Amino acid sequence: MLFKLILLFLAVPLVEIYFLIKVGEIFGAFHTVFFVILTAIIGAFFARLEGLRTLGKMQIQLQNGQMPAEEIIDSLLIFMASVLLLTPGFLTDAIGFLILFPVTRVFIKRWLRRQFDYYLNKRAIDIHFKP
Repeated sequence: MLFKLILLFLAVPLVEIYFLIKVGEIFGAFHTVFFVILTAIIGAFFARLEGLRTLGKMQIQLQNGQMPAEEIIDSLLIFMASVLLLTPGFLTDAIGFLILFPVTRVFIKRWLRRQFDYYLNKRAIDIHFKP
């Protein structure tokens, strides 16, 4: 797991730098920087809207005496999308926008649930009590 995490922290910036250089070669440095800043601003705007919408849904469920489990997961994913959108680069922006929008977030939540269930089943401890 640690190796995968280290690989991720090394690979993502290298891929981002590669894409930034390639886009800069095609459109020029000014347009590339402008586009990166623009996606960060647009991403922050939509992240704020989604966060407020999710917060409203959480408040309604709490007022009805329900646990807002889905909304808690949504809020964590929206936070993760915000971080990705504020990180300069095209790959992180694309992933951030995919996480941010509710239509695609449903699929990401399903995938995370399957991963979580797999992890729980794999790590399950069988305890037997003797009388």
